Amino acid sequence: MIKPQIINKKTDSEYYFEERCFITEFWNSPSDKEVSIARARVEPGVTTRRHRLKDVTERYVILEGKGRVEVGELAPTEVYPGDVVIIPPGTPQRITNIGDSDLKFLAICKPRFTHSAYEDIDSDNL
Repeated sequence: MIKPQIINKKTDSEYYFEERCFITEFWNSPSDKEVSIARARVEPGVTTRRHRLKDVTERYVILEGKGRVEVGELAPTEVYPGDVVIIPPGTPQRITNIGDSDLKFLAICKPRFTHSAYEDIDSDNL
């Protein structure tokens, strides 16, 4: 059972992820399998690797910058702060930073993200 709590996040917890972005985990705990929350940071001109998440629904909440997201069969779409992208389980996805500054967004996963759910499907990896 989840108890009321406040999590104070350290600012130095960002790490580089193989997807070609930087991740700060705000919440991802085995004690709460329902959800995880991370901030992704993509540098200008970078496209993340095409990937999908097994059995995980992901939501991007764009915080800063300008991007072009590709999700499943949808046409590539530009996204801006305040936009939300819904990515059902198993749906191919990637995002490109098309701006001049870092693209930052929350990645909210249900159930919580684990590395075993990540599947790289970029063509240069097949």
